[in-house]
Amino acid sequence: MHRPTEGETHAFERTFTTEAVERFGEVSRDEQERHTEPDDDRLLVHGLLTAPLPTKIGGDLEVLATSMTFEFVRPVYTGERIRCKWIFDSVDERDDRYEVAVEVVGENERVETAQTGAIEGLIWKVPPAERPV
Repeated sequence: MHRPTEGETHAFERTFTTEAVERFGEVSRDEQERHTEPDDDRLLVHGLLTAPLPTKIGGDLEVLATSMTFEFVRPVYTGERIRCKWIFDSVDERDDRYEVAVEVVGENERVETAQTGAIEGLIWKVPPAERPV
């Protein structure tokens, strides 16, 4: 179990491939031309395909999200590295858990904001499988 602290920061980065965009389009059924027809040999990445960046960090930290909001403020293209920064804005300790509020910011290689978001959730002090019955 991870004990979070206010202001604590984590990061994860990923470069999206043409194959990932094509597969996401098939699964989501969002096969708009903007995601299937190259622009300068690049595809526009679906906004929701970038959402797993903060969820990967949250999973590593054992955060159970209760609310997530995202704003996609700049396009992301295949071949472009995106770095997601996760910042614990608030941490409220309870008897059995930590209730957390998180700010997320995704930036491209030029350090331009591509995505912002907010996540609320909890981290159990003792995982459910280890709690006494």
